[in-house]
Amino acid sequence: MSAPQHDLLCIGNAIVDVLAPVGQDLIDGLGAAAGSMTLIDAPTAHAIESRVDIENVTGGGSGANTAVVAARMGAKVAYLGKVTADEAGDHFTRDIREQGITFPSEPLPAADGTPTARCIVLVTPEGQRTMFTYLGACTEFTPQDVHESVVADAAITYLEGYLYDKPQAQEAFEHAARLARKANRQVALTLSDTFCVERHRAAFHELVAGHVDILFANEAELLALYEVTDFEEAVTQVSAETKLAVITRGEKGAVVIGDGERHDVPTTEVKVVDTTGAGDAFAAGFLAGLSKKHDLVTCAKLGNQAAGEIITRYGARPTEAFTLTA
Repeated sequence: MSAPQHDLLCIGNAIVDVLAPVGQDLIDGLGAAAGSMTLIDAPTAHAIESRVDIENVTGGGSGANTAVVAARMGAKVAYLGKVTADEAGDHFTRDIREQGITFPSEPLPAADGTPTARCIVLVTPEGQRTMFTYLGACTEFTPQDVHESVVADAAITYLEGYLYDKPQAQEAFEHAARLARKANRQVALTLSDTFCVERHRAAFHELVAGHVDILFANEAELLALYEVTDFEEAVTQVSAETKLAVITRGEKGAVVIGDGERHDVPTTEVKVVDTTGAGDAFAAGFLAGLSKKHDLVTCAKLGNQAAGEIITRYGARPTEAFTLTA
């Protein structure tokens, strides 16, 4: 097998983030709790956008955020996700390619009627971010959207748990994992969210035990996966099922279990401004470290640094050069 052309392939929900400054009265009028995230349909997304002055539109989505941060850290990255040939889809495509990321996904035709996904982020003067997410074209991702040549050319294929809701997306994950295994490549999965885990616990468990080489989760997600309340018990179970498990614990740092060893890697305290994208950035830092053949502790330190940089600013992506030291 030839050397991979990409260090990392990320597969996830292709979303644009639509940011708009608002007053608390609008949040109250929409019936949303401040700081919450609500899933909405296309008419609701259109209605909300018509009531605000959009300040900025940026590329988003958890897996795409990981792809961007990893690319900023020097990794060679590809991305697969579903967009529509509409204004938002064009923006997402242009944005991710400008990051130097390979993005070969074919868009849905605009006539299909399913718009590109968007996360409408309403920001109050106090900096509180309340989100309304329309998943749109993301839900149309199928096994046919998994490019075999791209998977075969990536050292690691990283699967975003948020994408896992639809049966056809679950089939796409399994298809991508089989293609990676066929090409003697590795598969990584992020559990993304405790609600994702609770909705698909049995399927996630089967995926982790049968296909995943590297598992990313935070402490709450890992506990939810194994339906336990004791962290050490969850660690024991995951270490028996995966080659490499990487668990983030907020200010406690990260726990890495691999090569028959456990490493507890502390992090440095920073002033938190916005935790959006912290897990995405951690995974990016860790995987970028792996691409440079660093040991597991150094990879975790890079993950902690990347997450620490992201949470000191608003937004899930760096806006300038992103150079970290091992």
